[in-house]
Amino acid sequence: MSLDRPVSPNPYDLLPPVPSFTVTSTDVTEGQPLKADQVADQGNTSPQLSWQGAPEGTRSYTITCFDPDAPTPSGFWHWVLVDVPADITSLETGAGAEGAALPGSAFMCRNDGGSKAFMGAAPPAGDQVHRYFFVVHAVTEESLGVDSDASPAVVSFNLAFKTAGRAILHGTYQH
Repeated sequence: MSLDRPVSPNPYDLLPPVPSFTVTSTDVTEGQPLKADQVADQGNTSPQLSWQGAPEGTRSYTITCFDPDAPTPSGFWHWVLVDVPADITSLETGAGAEGAALPGSAFMCRNDGGSKAFMGAAPPAGDQVHRYFFVVHAVTEESLGVDSDASPAVVSFNLAFKTAGRAILHGTYQH
């Protein structure tokens, strides 16, 4: 069975526009292949992320990693970190490890692989290049209003109404 199919759109282009701000990483270079330790079978290590310039009124952050190129109608959520305090503007490499100490009342929701952690890139062998969107969502509330059992879709639904701004960085991977 061939997995050749059209490239999925950038999912964030399909959402209502919000102000943008800047996210950078010492581990991810925009549009370039992810490092080996960010791959599922080589480490599952979340990248370092730093952000600046969030809109005034930001009261917390949600950090996500999404692959729109997964061979499913809904893409694949690799990481969902919610309720990061507004005074935090960076995460160290590995902050998405299961059981990691997180700032303030931040917590991780279950990714599409089933764990409450960062799951590295894991596209099917021979598939097209996949894009991994690391997004810092500036949130208008101190709490997004979900708990750690919320699905990524429910987190995204809540973000639709509480996002003040969005910073996007994407890496790629092909198995």
